[in-house]
Order: sequence, then C-alpha cells, then structure tokens
Amino acid sequence: MNNIQRAVLIRHYGGADAAEVAEIEKPTPGQGQVLVRVLAAGVNGIDWKVREGLLQNDFPLPLPIILGAELAGIVVAVGPGTSRFHIGDRVMGAIEGLGAYAEFVAINEVILSPTPEGLKNIHAAAIPVAAVAAWNSLYQAGPLYRGQRILIHGAAGGLGSYAVQFAKREGAEVFATAGSADLDFVRSLGADHVIDYHSQRFEDVARNINLVLDYVGGDVLDRSWQVLTEDGVITGTTSPDILARKPANRRGFWFMNKPDPVLLETLAREVASGTLQSRIGGIVGFADIPNAIERNRTASRTGKVIADFSR
Repeated sequence: MNNIQRAVLIRHYGGADAAEVAEIEKPTPGQGQVLVRVLAAGVNGIDWKVREGLLQNDFPLPLPIILGAELAGIVVAVGPGTSRFHIGDRVMGAIEGLGAYAEFVAINEVILSPTPEGLKNIHAAAIPVAAVAAWNSLYQAGPLYRGQRILIHGAAGGLGSYAVQFAKREGAEVFATAGSADLDFVRSLGADHVIDYHSQRFEDVARNINLVLDYVGGDVLDRSWQVLTEDGVITGTTSPDILARKPANRRGFWFMNKPDPVLLETLAREVASGTLQSRIGGIVGFADIPNAIERNRTASRTGKVIADFSR
C-alpha cells in the first residue's frame, strides 16, 4: 500500500517560493478522527498570510506547515471512537490549524459537516471558510437591525458576497465596494449602493455608517474610520493590527474565524437549494496551488478560487 501523498507546505516563512508541493507520509486517523480523501480545497488569504509569517504571533503553528483552510472530500477510513461519519460519506469543513492541501487528511469528525446531496465537491469546498466567516464577522459587533447602514469592502469576493446577502436578509441598507467588472454581480446580491473603487472614493458615498466589514485592509481600513457614526464599529478580517490603528474613541474588532459545523451544514443546504448564492472565481489543479496562493495576495477576484485535486 502506498503511504506517500502530495501536500502543499512551507518549511520556512517567505514569499511565493516558500510554498512547495512535497511528498509526505499519509496520516492515520486517531481517536475521534476520520481520514478524508480530499477532492477539492478552497484558496484563502490566510494561506499567504501564514506563508509570509504575518500571523505567527496571533496564529502560531510549528513548521513545516501544510497550508489550506477548507476542504471537501470523502471519508476513506475511521479511527476509534467515531460515530458521526462512515466510510463513503461525503464531508466538508474548515480545518483548525490548516492542513487541507494534502491528498489525505486525518481530521476530528466533530468539525466536519455532511456535504448536501447534489452539491459538487468544488462548490462544497468554497463554503466552509467564506460563508461561516461572513456570517460570524457580520454579527461579531452585535445583533443586526432593520435599517442599519452597513458598508462591505470587497463585496465581490468570497466573504463579501455572502455578507451582502446575509445583511440584506436582516433588512440592512447595504453599501458595497467592488471593481468595475463586478458591479452588476454585487447588485444582484442585493446591495443598495454599489461603489466602484476604481473610479469612486467610498467615503464620498458612504456616510453615517453603523458597521463596516473590512475584507480588504491596507489604506481602506484607515480611510473607513471617517465614515462611521459616533457609535459605529469596524470589523476587520485582514488587519491583525486593527486595534493599534484605531483612532481614539473609535470601536474596532479583529475577527478570526473558527469552524462551526452546525452553521456550515445550514448554509451549505442553502447553497445546494439555490437560496444562497455562491460563486466560483476560478479552478486550479493541485500543482498550481502555490501560484494560486500568490495570486490571492496580489490580485482581486470575484468569488472563491478552488483547487480541484483531480486535475
């Protein structure tokens, strides 16, 4: 039996060349774990942030690190003490501590969700991080209310596109920034005011904002404080130093996502039924994952890029 598998990992922190396709030993499921043959995995910003060492203080992991935060696949073996899943079950989920970019992953069954019938693996792999993070970051600062003015940066991306839909469900007035090519897409999600960041300054359009969801970072975060109401708040997913950059008398939160298999199961069923839109921005093969990680860092893209392990 072949116990060697491919994985995308880093042995040291660095730039694009730090991520490599390597051969490692296939794991064995331990207590409460199942062995998943990974069929697809989502590419996320956390991959290059970990690769470059930007999160080593906030998200410490021992080197070498197998990258990849979310997967969809099929259970091929079960460890002792498992009861939720059986061999042959299709599963999906986010991974605590990364590790999805491997052909086989031993993972605690409690953080996995069943993949809904009719949902393809490449679509299932696009949901665990983005949909759950969009939902939880939207509510981190407190309950939403009808008429709340919410500004969502990066509204055409994986997190942003879900957040627009969730905010509209709650009756919020949604302001959303996106690139010129994605304006119609973001409008189709329900955004009330779509701002083309290529030709418009969002601070000239979005004012008296109660909540900003910053999925972009950089100077976008710094410029966003001025659009808030007196008691407004920014929740950011891209800037761990948000509290240090927060002006006096302003409220801001740094959001880090955690697996939520119950919420994921609910949202995945909505995607499968068509009540929640999920957009794939591109599909790459296993060998191209290191390049896809770098493109996630350098180029904006509509929707989520997925690695199809059959390619």
